[in-house]
Amino acid sequence: MSTDTSDSPETADGSEAKSPIDAVDAPEDVTAAELAAEVEELREELAELQAAVGDDQKSMVIVSTKGTLDMAYPPLILASTAAAFGWDVTVFHTFWGLDILHEEKSKNLKLSAVGNPSMPMPNAIASLPGMDSMATKMMNKRIADNGTATIEELIEVSLDQGVDLQACQMTIDLMDYDENDFHDGVTTGVGAATALQRMADADVQLLV
Repeated sequence: MSTDTSDSPETADGSEAKSPIDAVDAPEDVTAAELAAEVEELREELAELQAAVGDDQKSMVIVSTKGTLDMAYPPLILASTAAAFGWDVTVFHTFWGLDILHEEKSKNLKLSAVGNPSMPMPNAIASLPGMDSMATKMMNKRIADNGTATIEELIEVSLDQGVDLQACQMTIDLMDYDENDFHDGVTTGVGAATALQRMADADVQLLV
């Protein structure tokens, strides 16, 4: 049995082989302390860059107050679009706007034909019984034919992109809703003071 304990294996020509570490030509004039200082400097520069990027992030708060089909689209479209651009977005739903976040009511939002100047019918006809249902059915058909996202789909997209969809606690109590009535991911229990603080700190504030 061989008792050779040499730590340096030989190559085929009999010369001493170098380890992979020895084969790397490290600069002799750089000390470990200097390398550590350079690494720390790079870390500080990275932290400054990250802080600068964070300061440049735009923020927007939308207050949604209406729960009709046509008025549910603007806040959700604006919120999901802004979030896609990296904005920090909050939508505070209060009063009838709360129905947009309600899991059942959001499926049956109506379009009002009366007092809507964009509707192609006079108010005398729009006020007839059943006209709101007819207008809603026509709009839903147009949405489906055009391939436009539904309210539920926009809510899902907004939540997936990090939009904070908030439900006004006062309105929840007023309407006798339960927190479990809302879509998963909706922030409940938010008061007006919290909404105002978010608005004060935001770059853009919108009332819909």
